[in-house]
Amino acid sequence: MRVTKQVVVLDVPDLAVASTFWATLLDGTVSVEDDWHTVLVDGEPRLDFQLVPGLVPPDWPDGEPQQLHLDLSVEDIRSAHDEAIAAGARLLQGADLDLPRGFQVYADPAGHPFCLCWGSD
Repeated sequence: MRVTKQVVVLDVPDLAVASTFWATLLDGTVSVEDDWHTVLVDGEPRLDFQLVPGLVPPDWPDGEPQQLHLDLSVEDIRSAHDEAIAAGARLLQGADLDLPRGFQVYADPAGHPFCLCWGSD
C-alpha cells in the first residue's frame, strides 16, 4: 500500500475555534472549505477538522480511555505552556517543570487531549 497523504482528523463542535487554536499552537495557517478546515504548517497539511455538532469530548487522563492524543515536543516548557493557555488550552494534568524531562496534559477547546513534552530528543 502506498499512502499518498497522511493527516490526523479531529471531530470538533466549532471549526473556527478548533482550527484557530491549533494553527496558533503550531504556528500555522487555516484553510477553510465548507464544513472542513485544515491547518497548514510550512504549506503542508498537519491537522484536519470535521464539523461534528454535539461532540462529547473524551474524559482523559482520569476517565474513560482516550481516543487519541498528540505529543508536541517543545524546547521551553514554560513558554509553550503560556502560549497554549493563551490560545485556549486547559491544563488537565500538570508536572514538575523543573525536571529535566517530562510532560503535561492539556485539552484543546473541543476537549481533545494533547501533551507538551520536554527533555526528549
